[in-house]
Amino acid sequence: MLDSHPDLAIPPETGFLAAGRALGDGPDPRQAFFDRVTHFPPESPAWADFGISTEDFRAALAAVEPFSVSEGCRTFYRLYAARFGKSRAGDKTPLYCRHLTAIADLLPEIHVIHVIRDGRDVALSLRQTWFSPGDQIETLAEYWVNCISAARHESGACGGYLEVRFEDLVADPVPVLRQICGFVDLDYAPEMLAYHARAPRRLEEHKDRVRLDGSLVISHEGRVRQQALTMEPPQRSRAGAWRQRMTDDERRRFDAVAGELLDRLGYGRSDAVPPGVTGR
Repeated sequence: MLDSHPDLAIPPETGFLAAGRALGDGPDPRQAFFDRVTHFPPESPAWADFGISTEDFRAALAAVEPFSVSEGCRTFYRLYAARFGKSRAGDKTPLYCRHLTAIADLLPEIHVIHVIRDGRDVALSLRQTWFSPGDQIETLAEYWVNCISAARHESGACGGYLEVRFEDLVADPVPVLRQICGFVDLDYAPEMLAYHARAPRRLEEHKDRVRLDGSLVISHEGRVRQQALTMEPPQRSRAGAWRQRMTDDERRRFDAVAGELLDRLGYGRSDAVPPGVTGR
């Protein structure tokens, strides 16, 4: 949705910001930064996703004087936004929720939009992916608790921090998007509601992910399948889908790990939520 704003470009997941200032560790910080960003993650680099040539990136970094890791990061995002004639850039890497302090140290201007979703729906969605932390419901519950808690704990380090509910977003996108635009100082743009019309073209960026030995982690087609819902309008049925898809045993096991956070966020534990009611 935000990438569909005429002034804002958001690349596929980056990941390298989690390293913080260590991105420049080495006798030549500029070269170290270039090497780490273009070869991240080391086991299966994602650089091809961003559509920026290494020559252009190297030249742009060479023009940064004096060089710093912070300015190197800003240079990357400016280059990405420039591909689309846009003036602003963002990021959508979920794991950054665990590294907000390190990222804010690099880029104190960051504003974080934390989309919170019922952990039971998160678990069911996440375990279908190639990057899932595991299949066991306890593992997924613990992962959700840790991610939410880390973001909230480190939120004070950011230039701005806003929590929005996934359930509110899919039920009525306009007021949520207006709130987000105000938060990041952008004019509201109705084009954001038509994100699904341009999603197929945007997903072309998601290339095959290949290990250094040439073996395939996941194909372009596989990545697109995992994001198929971005090619459709918001679906209210995605909120509370756990009621139909999660077994009674899984509900009990999820609550045993994450029940306290479900309560604190207003979702309610599985045995306390009436059928057909979405916690708020």
